[in-house]
Amino acid sequence: MPSYIPLHISKAVKSIWDRWNIRGAILFSLWLQVLLIMVAPLRKSARGKFNIILIWFAYLLADAAANFAVGLISNSQRNQYDKVGHKANQNSEENSDLLAFWAPFLLLHLGGPDTITAFALEDNELWLRHFLGLGFQAGAVFYVFIQSLPNKNLWIPTLLMFVAGMIKYGERTSALYNASLDKFRDSMLKEPDPGPNYAKLMEEYDFKKKNKLPTQISSTLEPDKEAKASDIPPKTDRLKDLEVVHYAYKYFQTFKGLVVDLIFSFRERDESRDFFKIRDPEDALKVIEVELNFLYGTLYTKVEVLHLKTKKIYVGYILRFLALACVLATLGIFYFKVNKHEFRGVDIGITYTLLLGAIALDVIAIFMLIFSDRSIASIKDPERPPWWAPIYKAFLVLMRPWWKNCTCNCKYKHNSEHKLLATPLVVRRWSGSISSHNLIRYCLKSNRKSIHEFPSWWQIMFESILRFLKLYECFDKCATCICHVIEKCLSPIRKGLGKIFWPCFEKIFFFCAKDFMDEMVYVSLEPFSLDLWKFIFVELKTKSEFADTPETATRISSARGEWALTNACEEPERGKLLKYLTGVPYDESILLWHIATDLCYHHDNEKDQKNNRQDDDTENPTDQQDNKHEELTYRQFSKTLSDYMLYLLVFRPTMMSAVAGIGKIRFRDTCAEAERFFKIRDLHRNQDEKACEELLGVRTDVGPQEVKGDRSKSVLFDACMLAKELNKMNNKWKIMSKVWVELVSYAASHCRASTHAADVSQGGELITFFWLLMAHFGLGEQFQINEGHARAKLIVGK
Repeated sequence: MPSYIPLHISKAVKSIWDRWNIRGAILFSLWLQVLLIMVAPLRKSARGKFNIILIWFAYLLADAAANFAVGLISNSQRNQYDKVGHKANQNSEENSDLLAFWAPFLLLHLGGPDTITAFALEDNELWLRHFLGLGFQAGAVFYVFIQSLPNKNLWIPTLLMFVAGMIKYGERTSALYNASLDKFRDSMLKEPDPGPNYAKLMEEYDFKKKNKLPTQISSTLEPDKEAKASDIPPKTDRLKDLEVVHYAYKYFQTFKGLVVDLIFSFRERDESRDFFKIRDPEDALKVIEVELNFLYGTLYTKVEVLHLKTKKIYVGYILRFLALACVLATLGIFYFKVNKHEFRGVDIGITYTLLLGAIALDVIAIFMLIFSDRSIASIKDPERPPWWAPIYKAFLVLMRPWWKNCTCNCKYKHNSEHKLLATPLVVRRWSGSISSHNLIRYCLKSNRKSIHEFPSWWQIMFESILRFLKLYECFDKCATCICHVIEKCLSPIRKGLGKIFWPCFEKIFFFCAKDFMDEMVYVSLEPFSLDLWKFIFVELKTKSEFADTPETATRISSARGEWALTNACEEPERGKLLKYLTGVPYDESILLWHIATDLCYHHDNEKDQKNNRQDDDTENPTDQQDNKHEELTYRQFSKTLSDYMLYLLVFRPTMMSAVAGIGKIRFRDTCAEAERFFKIRDLHRNQDEKACEELLGVRTDVGPQEVKGDRSKSVLFDACMLAKELNKMNNKWKIMSKVWVELVSYAASHCRASTHAADVSQGGELITFFWLLMAHFGLGEQFQINEGHARAKLIVGK
């Protein structure tokens, strides 16, 4: 038996590889650049896993493909010489001059597109590695160029492309360096402030005391030297689109220090709080959206490098247009001056593809740069915009949040419409969705559910056109019938394919990527509701009105539901509920209130359905209908925030690391107990309502810990006790929604700021909006600087 297995590669395969390895690597590198510049911006506005994975693969392969191609070209240049240093017989398939001309294009590709310099926040910390890579790759390209000399036809175009490649690669390295947390922190720090000369003052004081002069020290606060009028006048009515960008950039410049845990003055807090207190919630949402978009551009793209300005000279713009000019000049020289008869036709085609591809990528990048929020913010005076500002205004109209009136999936008699975010993907600044995970649904392996369906943006546009043409009524009826027929036909096919293929994939992924598959299968997406945002905004605004001192602001931002209970419950009720919030660890309170919310939600849903059947022929007064609408709205708020917090606890542990404790262990123990209970009661998938009814039917006169002990961290039946307490209250949904806002606020304020910054590149999270809105309202511990210095004077009595 041979000690090895012989492998044979045919000559035809080797010939194809020798002919196309360099060409294929270069074209593949160009294709990756096109993919990145078009798809990378979508990662801040889409939460899809496959989209993120695609961008991740392209980001990693882009550098690898370019480096590999440079190595192949360098190796081919080395092999063209024999042992004594004379040129050997060159492969008829390759031309050393043309290969040397292709090499600088790979420097251009290593510079990457403007839309992505870092995939994750940690990539910025590797700026030194990229700087060394710049040196090594530039050296390799220069080596290839030297090896090709004398290069009579292409040495000038090669040098021009080398300059363009160095500029692009230098831009990326500079962007990574500026976005590293240390550099980011240094850029935010002001000049060192030693304060008044304490030692000199005390020397004078001691001298006068020794000479027995009646001396005392009098101190007064000097005015804050930084207190000055804002460049943008205050505005009390609704904000225009251009003003939204300007205010967002202004507060981004102030509060971007949150990312590196800097502290701020009370002047900055008061200015921000006064601005947001008079804002409409929708305007506040627009400002925060754009503010987070500025943060994304600074940390993950080249936008700050391109806007680099030194002594009123836009260095970034000059270098970018110089790079483009070099590529255009190269195209002109290659087309008009270079003798192309010695090159193969396919190589000429590849060369034109590389040149036109580089020009197209630069033109797209310049177009994106011109219409970026950073460029729009450069308009100095929004009240007196320049003549070209209307172009930006028309573009900003498309960038507005699009809202669509929709009713919830559960059909209630007193159901009301909600405005849901339906902004098209290409102009969206964040995903506009809230991830939801449900413990009972997960234990029963039930299908994913959402309170509202995502509105389709293309359908919104089509409806708008039909409304304009007075054809909407006809379309609405026809579309409803067509969709119903299609769904009825496709549903059995989809279910049949799922039963055939899913068990195989489930077993495969269970062993290698269980958490990933759990998120793919059991986590649903809930559309972002304007009513939910208004409720959150009002709650945080109300809390900010009591945060006059740093101690009060810290206490309020650290509340875990007790603030809501104090303002919404009477003393006996508050005492019964408080032990489930402050009397247990935070991660346990999340699980307790999540399960209790789910039990109450399904219990009230079933009760409403029974009432609907009984009240079909009766008319309720308007006041009762309004109360039903309000109760249903609070119920949906509580359900949305409850499922969202469980999603963060289970699938985003980095966002909850400061407060989660042993949350994953509690979740697994609770799931194990729930699955055992459902198995004994013979409950199957999609029987969520019946499961909740069975759980509420269990007697809980004696506490579970007294019976089971505390080895298991399950909180299933503790949550049942909480749900029964809540069901006794009339305004339970209003209380629960307020409690959930506080629980999310607590997690937002205790999450590491760098984690919030990292998440803006993955579609954005609602908890990040909490974090930034709380900072704008002055809630937190980051405001610690008083106004001005204490000016001390020596007063000598007579």
